[in-house]
Amino acid sequence: MSDRRRSAAGRSAIGALPDGFDAARDLGAPGEYPFTRGVYRDMYRGRLWTMRQYAGFGTAEETNQRYHFLLGKGTTGLSVAFDLPTQMGLDSDEPTAVGEVGRVGVAVDSIADMRSLFRGIGLDQVSCSMTINATAAILLALYVAVADEQGVPRDRLRGTVQNDVLKEYVARGTYIYPVTPSLRLVSDLMAFCSRELPKWNAISVSGYHIREAGATAEQEVAFTLANGLEYVNRALAAGVALEEFAPRISFFFAVHNDLFEEAAKFRAARRVWARLLRERFGASDRSCRLRFHTQTGGSTLTAQQPLNNVVRVAVQALAGVLGGTQSLHTNGYDEALALPSAEAAALALRTQQIVAHESGVAKWTDPLGGSYLVERLTSQVESAALALIARIEEIGGASEAIEFMQDEIHRAAYRFQLEVESGERVVVGLNRFETDEAFEPPPGPDYRKMEARQLRALGDFRSARDDAAVGRELARVRAAAEGDANLLPVIVGAVKANATLGEISGALRDAWGSYAAAG
Repeated sequence: MSDRRRSAAGRSAIGALPDGFDAARDLGAPGEYPFTRGVYRDMYRGRLWTMRQYAGFGTAEETNQRYHFLLGKGTTGLSVAFDLPTQMGLDSDEPTAVGEVGRVGVAVDSIADMRSLFRGIGLDQVSCSMTINATAAILLALYVAVADEQGVPRDRLRGTVQNDVLKEYVARGTYIYPVTPSLRLVSDLMAFCSRELPKWNAISVSGYHIREAGATAEQEVAFTLANGLEYVNRALAAGVALEEFAPRISFFFAVHNDLFEEAAKFRAARRVWARLLRERFGASDRSCRLRFHTQTGGSTLTAQQPLNNVVRVAVQALAGVLGGTQSLHTNGYDEALALPSAEAAALALRTQQIVAHESGVAKWTDPLGGSYLVERLTSQVESAALALIARIEEIGGASEAIEFMQDEIHRAAYRFQLEVESGERVVVGLNRFETDEAFEPPPGPDYRKMEARQLRALGDFRSARDDAAVGRELARVRAAAEGDANLLPVIVGAVKANATLGEISGALRDAWGSYAAAG
């Protein structure tokens, strides 16, 4: 929606609640179905959101230093960014990994890297989120193996693994296997967590990457929840009881610059999900709660006048909090230029802390509830999202509607870009209020040296292991992939035997092949 149309919609909303609005039905009370006003009765008056800063670069050792830095600054949860080879199931010494090792996240090839990543951090003392999808089962297996080494009972592990492969086909591209076996991995991981890791979120259904690819707020809600319904159906088909896994489904959304629309988006998402789970599956209140992590919008940051991004991030953080997020990452102001500097990462965290402790918004539960404008926007997002979900279901569900969602996102992104280029949509410092001032980003890490260290460490790791034992475990992985047993126990066995991420992913490729995008 353009700024002009938004302004018109906003003016028409002043003094008028949406047609058919019923406060008891559509709002309820905070902490009560349909959770429009928040998933907990007291919200932040009882406990603040988790300040979970996303970080990862180079080798595990460098990233471990950043984690200790962030924990020392007051972050209350860790979030791991993995490099592209790790996301794509490639070891760092694969020829196609050259030049990408450690660039956009940390390189994790083996259990040795996972040990280094969390050195000095008790896995029972901090919750951890891992943004990983196609190789989620392998990374979770590595995490579990290190927890076992630390002597941490599995039922004390707290955190999230993204494990949302559908949005990779729709909007992001780090898929490996064909859709059907990929979805089997998702449901196997969900079943494993329901038995072994009861406090772990086995999936974080992600709208973030859908929004960052150019989707509107309404499309972000619709496509994310449609993917969520697919995962519910797959888990049920795998024999996992709804009440065993549904309460541990989490979500991950972007938050962009339109303060009221973004807050309304989160309220609408909660209401739609609650009603879908109740009406279709008879879910309990506990299973109907949509809990979510939020990240400020990377695509909204500008390389021009990057200090302006400090303000954008503050507005977006406020929108996430007003919308009732359970967890929040705020971007560094220099991320449009490079991985965030330590200074920018610290300021991003301080932004959250100021919103939490100085703005006053945490003292109130759903402070926007009942606003004519916000309730109208909430209903508008809900109505548009439900129409899109209905269209996806006509096609056959999310796994059959990948091309439809891709096309819708491409069209929305194109419209947005035309509005920016025409000046209809103002981006301060980019198409209005420009200056000639140059901003020099701080020097980044020497990635070539980091890559060389990673390759040496991987070579040393391989030379010290029992190759015959590794071969036996990889054969077990291939056999399990060709059968129908849950894959997670055999993958845990393989990483404990010192098989690498690339070798395990290769065994799965041998069994399933690779996905080829249409066109």
